[in-house]
Amino acid sequence: MRHLIDPLDFTLEETTKVLDLADRIAESPEVYSHVADGKKIATLFYEPSTRTRLSFESAMLSLGGKSLGFAGAEQSSATKGETVADTARVVSCYADIIAMRHPKEGAPMVAAEKSLIPVINAGDGGHQHPTQTLADLQTIRSLHGDLNNFTIGLCGDLKFGRTVHSLINALVRYEGIKFIFISPEELKIPDYVTDMLREKGIPFQEVIRLEDVMPKLDLLYMTRVQKERFFNEEDYVRLKDFYILTAKKMKLAPPDMLVLHPLPRVNEISVDVDDDPRAVYFKQVQYAVYVRMALILTLLNIHVD
Repeated sequence: MRHLIDPLDFTLEETTKVLDLADRIAESPEVYSHVADGKKIATLFYEPSTRTRLSFESAMLSLGGKSLGFAGAEQSSATKGETVADTARVVSCYADIIAMRHPKEGAPMVAAEKSLIPVINAGDGGHQHPTQTLADLQTIRSLHGDLNNFTIGLCGDLKFGRTVHSLINALVRYEGIKFIFISPEELKIPDYVTDMLREKGIPFQEVIRLEDVMPKLDLLYMTRVQKERFFNEEDYVRLKDFYILTAKKMKLAPPDMLVLHPLPRVNEISVDVDDDPRAVYFKQVQYAVYVRMALILTLLNIHVD
C-alpha cells in the first residue's frame, strides 16, 4: 500500500506516470467517469480549505466515487481529544482513501503509519503540499512545454509556504532549473533549502525587489503572506502587502513568462493581471482536479485499459 506524504515519495518515473494519466483524463474525462464506482474518499481537513478539499471531492465524484469527511477540527472528535492516529484507524473502516490537511507538520505521516488505507497529505503546517506540487508540475508541463531548463522566481512567503517547499523539492530532480527567491528578510527561504541546493550544485539567487528580476524569469510563482502562520498580528500587517503584482509590473516580464499561484490570493496579485494570457493560476485549479483524479486511481491501483 502506498501513501503520498512528500513529493519525493514518488520517483521521477512514477511522477511522470501520474502526470501522463492526468493528461489522458483531461483529454477524455468521460472514459474515467465510472472507474471508481463504489469507492469513497474521506477528506479530513483540520484546517480551513476551499480549493484543495473541494478539488479532492470533485476528483472522486468525477471518477464515480463518493466523498465524506469534515472541514474543520471543531467538527471532528479532535475536540474530544482523539488522536490523529486513532482517527485514521477509525476512518479506515469507512472509506477507501484519505486526504488529510493538518496544521501540525508530520500529522499525515502519523496517520499513514496507522491507517489501513492510502493517505494523501493535503498540506501539513508549513511543511509539504505534494498534490499542489503535482498540479504545479502539470501546469508548467502543459503550458510551458517542459519541466527542464527554465528560471523560476518564487515570491512572497518563502519561510512558511509549504507549496514553495514542495515545489522546490520536486523541481530539483529536473535538469537546468534555476531558482530566484524573492522575499523580505523575515520571510526568506529556510536555510535547509538553500543548503540542499548548494549541495546539489543548483544555482539560486535571493533578492528582495521583484521588479529587478522580472525580465529574467520564465515562470513567476506568487504566494500570499499567510496570516495563520504568524504569532504577531503587527508583523503580518507590516508584511502582507510587501509584494503586489500589477499589470504595470507585468510589462517588465518576458512575453511568454507564466504567472502561477497556489491560491487563495489576498491582494498580492492585482485583479488587473487576471486578463493577461500569462496569468494561469485559475488554469492551475482545473489541472489540480485532473492530477488528483490520477493520483486517486494510482493509489487505489485502478487501471483503465
